[in-house]
Amino acid sequence: MAIEGMRILITGGAGFIGSHLVERLAEKNELRLFDSLHRNALTGTGLEALPSVELIQGDVLDRASVDRAIDGCNVVIHLASIAGVDTVMRIPVQTMRVSMLGTANLLEAAADQPNMHRFIDFSTSEVFGSHAYNVSEGDVTSLGAVGEARWTYSVAKLATEHLCMCYHREYGLPAVAVRPFNIYGPRQVGEGAVHHFILRALEGKPLTIHNDGSQIRAWCYVDDIVDGIELVLSKDDAPGNTFNIGNPRSTVTIYNLAREIVRLSSSGSALEHVQWNHPDVELRIPNVDKARNMLGFEPKVDLEEGLLRTISWYRKGLRG
Repeated sequence: MAIEGMRILITGGAGFIGSHLVERLAEKNELRLFDSLHRNALTGTGLEALPSVELIQGDVLDRASVDRAIDGCNVVIHLASIAGVDTVMRIPVQTMRVSMLGTANLLEAAADQPNMHRFIDFSTSEVFGSHAYNVSEGDVTSLGAVGEARWTYSVAKLATEHLCMCYHREYGLPAVAVRPFNIYGPRQVGEGAVHHFILRALEGKPLTIHNDGSQIRAWCYVDDIVDGIELVLSKDDAPGNTFNIGNPRSTVTIYNLAREIVRLSSSGSALEHVQWNHPDVELRIPNVDKARNMLGFEPKVDLEEGLLRTISWYRKGLRG
């Protein structure tokens, strides 16, 4: 499964998942990271200083910058997007522009590159809507009400999946779409529940939970999504497909996730429920049989082990 000898463009490469891809791929490949640096998970890692890594600050909406960044690359891993429910609801227009126009820029540029080995577009599990139990890639996607800002992210991501598959069918671009399900781990930045809960638990602050916390999620440790990306890069029959990447074994309510983090971090933090009157995803659990059968994907890190690793990393950071 080792990926080597590739020249890889990672958009959003300074972000949470991007930083872990750099850690895994930098030794045997040339990496070009293209990122606005709005959320920089590389800080303090030294990864951007590795001789095989080039960091370029730029915007996927700038076609000329995209063209320069992709020049000579034979793999694109497209992570760049605006994420986080609160951010998406605050700037829905920019959310859709970055996903739809940014991905279109990258696909156009990738189609012009000779020897393109793989184009991986990161979509989202939110394309399945608010109730998604054991959902497989062939299940019908569900879109929220038009005008509700909460769903602009998922609508835009689903559009980019369709666009990727059109480039594959019409131009032969070896495109793959990946739907990640609730990724967490060290170096996470932004608004994720695990990140929020752990930081507050380690500081002894109350953990705030939307409504009664009965929302159900399947959580996937970041090492497992990186394994999935390596498999997508290495399997010849991956192009033209969409894959769910997640860990259905690590399923828990948000309330019990908060309780588990308090327990594992030996925290005295209280749990506080806050009213949240916006649409939400009530149930999200993937079926990963397609990734298992076609790619050989198998999530390895169960929830308790992943949380312990993540808590340990944040604790070290807080201690300096």
